[in-house]
Amino acid sequence: MELTKHWAARLEDYAIDLAWSPDGSLLAAASASGPISIFAAGDGAKLHDLPGHEPGTNALAWQACLASAGQDGSVKLWDAGAGQHTATARLGTAWVEQLAWDGPLLAAACGRSLKLLNPDGTVRHSLDDAPKTIAAIAWKPHLGSEAPESLAFAYFGGVRLLDPAALAVTREYPYANGIQALAWSPDGRWLVSGNQDPSVHLWLPARDEELHMSGFEGKVRYLSFDPTGRWLATGGGQDASVWDCSGAGPEGREPAMLAHDAPVCALAFQRSHGVLASASKDGAVHLWSPERSQPMRATIRLPAPAARLAWSGDDRMLAIGTEQGSVFLLRVQ
Repeated sequence: MELTKHWAARLEDYAIDLAWSPDGSLLAAASASGPISIFAAGDGAKLHDLPGHEPGTNALAWQACLASAGQDGSVKLWDAGAGQHTATARLGTAWVEQLAWDGPLLAAACGRSLKLLNPDGTVRHSLDDAPKTIAAIAWKPHLGSEAPESLAFAYFGGVRLLDPAALAVTREYPYANGIQALAWSPDGRWLVSGNQDPSVHLWLPARDEELHMSGFEGKVRYLSFDPTGRWLATGGGQDASVWDCSGAGPEGREPAMLAHDAPVCALAFQRSHGVLASASKDGAVHLWSPERSQPMRATIRLPAPAARLAWSGDDRMLAIGTEQGSVFLLRVQ
């Protein structure tokens, strides 16, 4: 396996987020200072410069359309192919930092408030305020005809599960610390938080059980599941830890430690295959197959640390946004 540079581009500022179009033909990259660039995936041509948000853009999400969240308390919707702004949802005075699509429904967190938006920017529902600022949101994957689907949202002190069809909170899991990241396993079995204390906490909602893993070097900011739901990658120090979530789960098991020479700053499993990309503060990006006895598959060093990693839908391309405002598209062969 090899990583080769397909193209590179520059942004105005720190690359705060990346998002692929559903068909994989376009890549959106947001600068922390606000502007959003739309690139053609094939050759890296910049097709559009969107103004984004003043004084800064915080997040991107692309499904029904491209959505962006900003420090101005709004969510903006874009026809990215045409380079046109289509709608704005003004949600409050707090920053909007969390966005996640589930089909045509967009969840957005603005301070302590959680909103469910339509693709035209209208607010379908506004929930009662959470006890603290919402720090992470994650939709439960669709599993055949199972219903209802759950939206998990985390804040300092716990996690709540929302049934968006009934517009009701169905469960609340107390957690007496700050939560940095939240993820569902692709099979819907596990709900996992990366925490400030520093630790990883796992819930089994179907069985109303919990597991806990501590001893990380620092706050656990990065979580990624492989497509099967068996392997959970976590970043909370200099090495990436990969946990086996099969059977009774990872508690009490030793993780596979994927070594870096500097603290891990991004993690992302492929969408459909089992390769993990991990990046560290020295600019290194590694590809791993955690189940192999020799897990490292490829490596490349960039001139600045990665801020975001994003796999294309077919897993053939890895997009990387760096802290110095570069965007690299790497081909995996």
